[in-house]
Amino acid sequence: MNSALSLLTFIAVALIHGPAAATTFYVDDTGDDANDGLTPRTAWATLQHAVDTIGPGDTALVLEGLYEGCRIESSGEAGRPKTLRAAPPWGAVVVEPGPNNQHGSNIEVELFDGVVEHWVIDGFEIVDGPRSGVDVRGTRDITVQKCHVHDSGRTGIFTAFSDGVVVQYNESELNGEHGVYISNSGDFPVVRGNLLHDNFASGVHMNGDRTITPGDGLISFATVEANVIWENGVGGASAINCDGVSDSVIRSNLLYRNHASGLSLYAIDGSEGSSRNEVYNNTIVMAEDSRWVVNIPESPEGISNPRCNKIVNNILYTPRLDRGSILIYPGGAEDPCFKSDYNVVVDRFSRDNGATIISLARWRRTTGQDRHSLLAPSGISFVDLVSDGQRLRAGSPATGSELFPGSAAPDEP
Repeated sequence: MNSALSLLTFIAVALIHGPAAATTFYVDDTGDDANDGLTPRTAWATLQHAVDTIGPGDTALVLEGLYEGCRIESSGEAGRPKTLRAAPPWGAVVVEPGPNNQHGSNIEVELFDGVVEHWVIDGFEIVDGPRSGVDVRGTRDITVQKCHVHDSGRTGIFTAFSDGVVVQYNESELNGEHGVYISNSGDFPVVRGNLLHDNFASGVHMNGDRTITPGDGLISFATVEANVIWENGVGGASAINCDGVSDSVIRSNLLYRNHASGLSLYAIDGSEGSSRNEVYNNTIVMAEDSRWVVNIPESPEGISNPRCNKIVNNILYTPRLDRGSILIYPGGAEDPCFKSDYNVVVDRFSRDNGATIISLARWRRTTGQDRHSLLAPSGISFVDLVSDGQRLRAGSPATGSELFPGSAAPDEP
C-alpha cells in the first residue's frame, strides 16, 4: 500500500513539475511588442522581442511582412528547441540587421561569454545582409532550414565554432562570397539538401582555421549531402571547398557549371590537409572555363598533406582538354590508404599537382587507382551526365562499388 502511494505521489509530482507546454506566439510587422503575442490579432511587432521572450519548446510564428533582424543570445533545451519560423515560408522577409546585432548580419546567434544552444530558424527570406544573412557563432545544435538567403555582402549562411549545426533545405544565391560557410573548428556540421548557386566564390566552403582559437584547426565529422550546387566560383574557390576538413562524408551531391574547381580537399588555414574523407555518389560536371574536377594539392610547409581520402562511385566530368578528373600532389595517389575507383571519368589525371597530365591507363598503371572506373563516352551531353548522376541507384555506370553501394539522396521531411 505504501509502495503504491509512493508511486502515485511520484507521478503527481512529475506531472506538476514536468516540462511546460509549448506555446506558439505570433509576430506581425503591424503588431505591438506590448501585446501578449498569443494570437495573430495580439501579435508582437519585432523579431528581437520574440527571441528574447519565448521559452524552451516555444515557437515564434512570424507572419508575412518586412522585418528588421535580431540577435539570439538565449538557449532552448535538448529536445525542446526554441523556434523562429516564418509562415508562410519566405513570407516574412528580413531586410536588415536588428538594433542589437554585432556583425552586420541580418540574423545573428551568439553569446560572447557563453554558448547558445537548441534553436531552429525556419522559412525566412533574408536579403541584403551587409555581411551575412544568417550568422551563427559559438553554438551547439542550431538548425537553419528552408530559408531563401540572397544578396549578402559576404556569405549567405555563416557559422563559426559551432558544433552540431544543421544547414538544410535552404536556397542561398547571389552572395558576395559563399553560399554556406562552415568555419573555425566546428564539428559534426550537416549541410543537406540546399540549392546553392550564383555565389561569387564557393557553394559550400569549410575552413578549420588553425590561426583562430579556441579549437583544433579542423572541421571534423561533417556530412555534406544531397545539395545542388551550380554557377559558383567566378571569383575562384571550389563548388565544395574543404580546408582542414577531416573524417567527413560528401555524398549524393549534384554539382554543375561551376567555374573554379569542383571539390577541393586541402589545407591552407587548416591544421592538416583534409584527410580520411569519403566522397561518393556525387555527380560533378564542370563548366568549360573551370579547373580540375577533384583537386587534392599538397599542404604548406609544416602542415601534413591530405591522406586516406576515398573517391568512389562518382561522375567526374570536365569538357576542358587541359584539365581532368583528379589532380593530386606527388605521391598522394600511391598512398596505400588513398582510394579512387568505380567512377566515370575523363581521360585526364595528374599525380604531380597538375604539372603533367596523364591518361586513365597510365594513372592506373602508375598509381593502381580507378581500376574499375569507366571513361565517359565521347560526345555525351551534359544532360546525359546529370541524368545519370541523379539515378546512381537505378543504373548509372558508376554504381557497383562494394565499398559504397549506390544510394538515394535523402528526401526532405
